[in-house]
Amino acid sequence: MVSEAPPFWWRKPDWRAWGLSPFSFLYGRIAGHRMVHGKRTSVPVPVICVGNFTVGGAGKTPTALALAQAAKAKGLKPGFLSRGYGGSLDVTTVVDPTHHHATAVGDEPLLLAREALTVIARRRADGAERLVREGADLIIMDDGFQSAQIAIDYALVVVDAGRGIGNGHLVPSGPVRAPLRTQLLYASGLLKVGEGTAADRVVRLAARAGKPFFSASVRVRGHEDLRGRKVLAFAGIADPAKFFRTVETLGAEIAVRRSFGDHEHPGEDDVSDMLDIAAREGLEIVTTSKDYVRLIGHHGRADELLQRCRVIEIDMVFDDPQAPALIIDRAIAAARERRLREKRNSKAA
Repeated sequence: MVSEAPPFWWRKPDWRAWGLSPFSFLYGRIAGHRMVHGKRTSVPVPVICVGNFTVGGAGKTPTALALAQAAKAKGLKPGFLSRGYGGSLDVTTVVDPTHHHATAVGDEPLLLAREALTVIARRRADGAERLVREGADLIIMDDGFQSAQIAIDYALVVVDAGRGIGNGHLVPSGPVRAPLRTQLLYASGLLKVGEGTAADRVVRLAARAGKPFFSASVRVRGHEDLRGRKVLAFAGIADPAKFFRTVETLGAEIAVRRSFGDHEHPGEDDVSDMLDIAAREGLEIVTTSKDYVRLIGHHGRADELLQRCRVIEIDMVFDDPQAPALIIDRAIAAARERRLREKRNSKAA
């Protein structure tokens, strides 16, 4: 699924947001009812969900990767569960990064599979079952906070400090996926990423609701040699401007910017255009890891672009280095309580 949030979602509400309010009211009723009354299958291992309040990215994938690294450091075998957005496969599949392409399994699962066992499934309950069969003793869901079909033991909601929840309106008036108070009810903790004040309102609401609060920042891996270099930067993520700012923090001068929709594969004309401009103006080409994996497995000029790209790799770094382990421990404790509660209910029945 390719999605691109309208720019007005991230500004003060205007006539477009207010004009769409009746549709947002209906959407909110449906989304809220699904969160409150949706049936969730219980699985025999702890489940952590990394989600966000809004449509679009806030840093879920690097956060999930950081949690998996912490889980492996504790001797666990984590498994990622994804819907495989942007991919064509509609069967439950264990992702093999040496075999699968983004067109089949999606870009994010390919990145996750480099770190740990990853399964894509249209029905998350089926994917969770497969992960357990494959030996996972901790499941990390990338997204699915509002529509999970499995019981979540710890829901970590990621909020971008620079964008917050946009205009605060529900889809389609704004980017919020379900009524905020309903979402806060089911959140276990909040993670604010980066600097800025846009997330302050939702942070205060979470604090009043007694939700634990964590903070983190994105750290770029290497690329000091880009300082002073002119580049062509392209990105097909939820917030391309964030990537462009990251490139500029490395000291590079962005001569050309190309933005695509979230999970969007550049067309042949786009690929040729970027290669021709870079060659004519002597520019290096830089992109995100997600955009890079989308190019793998293609031929012709797409493969040429793949060879020319420099990937800006990022890591999610928690301000408190112990926070990921603490989240995992809380998920394990919650899962233990869930199973005991289910056992008691089963005996009572």
